[in-house]
Amino acid sequence: MNVWPWFSLTREFPSPGTAYDWPPYQADRPVPTRDDLAALRRADIDFVRLPVDPGPLLAFSGERRRRLFADVAAAVELALAQDLSVIVNLHPNNATHYWNSERLVGDVSAPLFTHYLGLVHDMAAQLARFDPARVAFEPLNEPPQRCSAADWVVMQAELLRTARLAAPSLTLVATGACGSMIDGLEALDAQALSDTNILYTFHFYEPYVFSHQGAPWMTSEPMYRYLNAVPWPAAAGSRERTRAAVMARMTVDELTPDGAKRAIAATIERVLTEYFDARPDRRFIERHFARVAAWADRHRVDRTRILLGEFGALRSDRRYVAASAPDRTRYIADVRGACEAAGMPWAFWNFFDGMGLTTDDATRNFDPAITAALGLRDPGTRFSGSRR
Repeated sequence: MNVWPWFSLTREFPSPGTAYDWPPYQADRPVPTRDDLAALRRADIDFVRLPVDPGPLLAFSGERRRRLFADVAAAVELALAQDLSVIVNLHPNNATHYWNSERLVGDVSAPLFTHYLGLVHDMAAQLARFDPARVAFEPLNEPPQRCSAADWVVMQAELLRTARLAAPSLTLVATGACGSMIDGLEALDAQALSDTNILYTFHFYEPYVFSHQGAPWMTSEPMYRYLNAVPWPAAAGSRERTRAAVMARMTVDELTPDGAKRAIAATIERVLTEYFDARPDRRFIERHFARVAAWADRHRVDRTRILLGEFGALRSDRRYVAASAPDRTRYIADVRGACEAAGMPWAFWNFFDGMGLTTDDATRNFDPAITAALGLRDPGTRFSGSRR
């Protein structure tokens, strides 16, 4: 289970500043308690993936930086105490103006790449004291390079080498470029990494037209904020019903100029035509996982060492108009089932927020339908709140 935003949702000062307020994390962000983690373990989750925004760790120095590292270590210890293994993942925030992926790891000449390497060294050193069978380190979430970019080959080798120098026994996690998509994994040469204590990871949200419908953060592709009523599988609905729902959503938007809306509507018409003509279903997902399995076989990588690090779909609630509950449940069950059938472990995105396992961030009750879709147990009586 991914547990974002435990060490995310930061309070950085606006440009041209490069610093953060103290403490750097938003006070009202949802943070898992001891009881939350215990409930995950009772539900049969056996590890958590812990995303950590590298920005504050790079911006602060001295005692404050030591405190930030200590907080991450305390979170790892808290999860371990609930019998949960942990993957610590450096997870750049692309919404920030300075400490973002482009400046940190955009290419080999990225202005902050040397600083980022220093952080990778220090984080690996902090995690070196933990049992490598229980704690792993993923140096970068979703590399931004093109799928077969030579830059990423060089940069990942340097990231892993740096981490390995600081922590000779620590389990490390490697990934392909282009946002850790399957295309990026297929371009990755496992033998070239020459490290025997490595896991491999990829992310899966295909088709995005379904999983990210209603997503307001997809600002470079504004069609997503209007998409809704996209069914899963495609045969469970119709293009006409989805088109009508999308047009109704666009009609109530009085802020976007008519010309921009017409251009977005044309894009939506094209992608919906492609979606319904392709009629994606469980077999669509299985074909993608077959590609990962074929990559594993070619590179002689045991499939149990290949992690589906993120998957999920946005739900409809008071903030978003997204996938319906039955469609979202079917999709999550299909992805989880295809992954397990391929013999690979998975980490669901996310415990909290709009893609969460919980019904909301306040009560933190598990959504029964999503719990079942993930093949988990009902965790039983829980206590939400501030207990740590």
